Amino acid sequence: MNDRVLVVINQGVATVTLNRADKHNGVDFPMIDAMIAAQRQLRRDRSVRAVILVGHGPSFCAGLDFKAVLARPALAAWKATQLLWPFTNQFQRWSMGWRQLGVPVIAAVHGNCFGAGIQLALGADIRFAHPQSQISLLEAKWGLVPDMGGIAALRELMPLDVAKELTFTGRVIDGTQAHALGLVTHLADEPVAAAHALAREIATRSPDSVAAGKFLLQNAWRVGLWRALRAERLWQRRVIGRRNQQVAMAREQARAKAVAAGTEPQLKPYKPRRL
Repeated sequence: MNDRVLVVINQGVATVTLNRADKHNGVDFPMIDAMIAAQRQLRRDRSVRAVILVGHGPSFCAGLDFKAVLARPALAAWKATQLLWPFTNQFQRWSMGWRQLGVPVIAAVHGNCFGAGIQLALGADIRFAHPQSQISLLEAKWGLVPDMGGIAALRELMPLDVAKELTFTGRVIDGTQAHALGLVTHLADEPVAAAHALAREIATRSPDSVAAGKFLLQNAWRVGLWRALRAERLWQRRVIGRRNQQVAMAREQARAKAVAAGTEPQLKPYKPRRL
């Protein structure tokens, strides 16, 4: 992994930082490679309980750095051939790769969040944004369409006509407008702090139930009733009676006894995530 993306793990929370502050974290090929490497690293680490995506400096991510990309025409041409691939390419894994992790991924958006930046945030499970952050599906400005996983995420968040308007115009909206439209989950004056607070709350739950819940919702959200019910059964079978479900039951019983006795509960720690 290069220094375009930094990964720091502290008490089970992995902070993934886009690290080109002087370019407002504009995306170049090394950054895409580093992001995919970070996904691979964290997917293997069963001790991680949550991931927080942040941008170093004044912006979360100002989108693709065209100057840097076009400065290497041979590499750009080779990368463009990925559009012919019949499967998910590197550009799409930039955002959608986060959905393969069995932990919640939380984006903390501030400053500019354009193009590849908003598509990265859309790949997260939950998004916090500063009310004055600037957000846009900016590809229309360059005569392009969003192709880094953004459309796959948009269809889960908003009506088709709203997604079309944002895609057609490339209009820049602030965090408050983005929240009203469903692009971001929560507004926060301190998005990173809010993301960490949520990560700590989620960490009080079984890591296996959180993973199963994430994959269940992703699999069942837009399918027919029969397939959704089948997904419920399949994922429940993977957690019920397992060690972390037993720990969760024991923790709740310990809490109830402590409340009755007026004491602090002694809670068993969860085991590393299985899923």
